[in-house]
Amino acid sequence: ADELALTPAAVSQQVRMLEQHLRVQLFHRLPRGVELTDIGQAYAQPIRKSFRDMQSATDGLFQVPHRKALRVRASISYAALVLAPNLREFRALHPDIDIQLSTAVWSDRMDDASIDLDIRYGTGDWPETQIWSLGVEWATVVCHPDYAANFEDGPTIEALAAADVVQVTGSEVDWDRLSARFELDLPVPAQRIKADSSLIALQMLASGQGSAIIMRRFAQRYLDQGLLVSPLPYELPMDQGFHLVAREDTKRSAEVDRFRDWLISSSATANLTLP
Repeated sequence: ADELALTPAAVSQQVRMLEQHLRVQLFHRLPRGVELTDIGQAYAQPIRKSFRDMQSATDGLFQVPHRKALRVRASISYAALVLAPNLREFRALHPDIDIQLSTAVWSDRMDDASIDLDIRYGTGDWPETQIWSLGVEWATVVCHPDYAANFEDGPTIEALAAADVVQVTGSEVDWDRLSARFELDLPVPAQRIKADSSLIALQMLASGQGSAIIMRRFAQRYLDQGLLVSPLPYELPMDQGFHLVAREDTKRSAEVDRFRDWLISSSATANLTLP
């Protein structure tokens, strides 16, 4: 009603007329509001896309270009190790969009009205309707070159697992999964050092502390710069992945579409270099 400059009653009347015209019920009337029926939800998806297409066509043909801000939140590791280093590419393609990047250690809901897009790690089973997978992630065992050199005749996977291990919160079973995938019988680590993010774990490893199973995309810059090495050919597919989630009521649909297309494309390109 606010967007259309109408009263709620007028909007309700238009909804009823639409339901009469379609001969279906689009909304359940609840004591404190409404919710879409199943057929209403199915109808909303293509209609929402049509409105976005109309808005994009209108903006492209008639609107005077001006800068727009897109507010993106990501996990601290993804933001620092993947997104921030590549934002220059997005800005070159879309100089009219300013990215406002914020971070969180863990996120599973849109509880902040100042966010348009959320980049989350998980299975994708969240209540939002606009969710896009950013591909399958692979992890590998990494450590400092000097740490690897401490093992006589080079490190083995058993020796690394038995020594000090840096454990990322939320990935406690990765060594067990690696052991099962390659039919190993890995020992219990001598010491587990906990880190609440891959970014912190990588910094620990770069100082020479132990080894860890880290997403290769996160570790890639450390590997390229020689700060860390991946001394063994063990690669582990992650059982979860990163997803881009759009806020349901965002009014920046054109910017969301452009950022989504760029991020999915860049993620697919990055994943081509993985197993």
